[in-house]
Amino acid sequence: MNLNKVILLGRVTATPEMRATSTGQNVCTVRMATNRVWNGTNGKQEQTEFHTVILWRRLAEIASQYLTKGALVLFEGRLQTRSWQDAAGITKYRTEIIAERMQLGPRGNIDNRAVSQGNEPSQQEKPSQAATEEIPIIEEEEKIDVNEIPF
Repeated sequence: MNLNKVILLGRVTATPEMRATSTGQNVCTVRMATNRVWNGTNGKQEQTEFHTVILWRRLAEIASQYLTKGALVLFEGRLQTRSWQDAAGITKYRTEIIAERMQLGPRGNIDNRAVSQGNEPSQQEKPSQAATEEIPIIEEEEKIDVNEIPF
């Protein structure tokens, strides 16, 4: 059995690029960064990886409409490597993530960052109380009654 599955949670590094193929299908390219933090011999260390994510059809439309630079996003998809020959005849390769699912991050974090940088969001852009509520954390010792889960 084989499996080609990628799950990435990170921040968008540039405005998504939306375009259409010659057959009229929408395709969107999103560039994102993920961080890895670990304790090394010299203390806390961090490494950033940059990824190119490709989205098709309706998912591409949603990404181009709602994602902005700095937004938190989760992608699920698969790896795909394509190759081509440049003008000098050298074969080039690029590995990308073809997204099959996308989950947008909390909008409140983006608005709070804008406020901290001195850019007060307009009344329309301010998050509602429900959007900024904290997500409850369930401790492992607690017993959970499945009938009390609201979804």
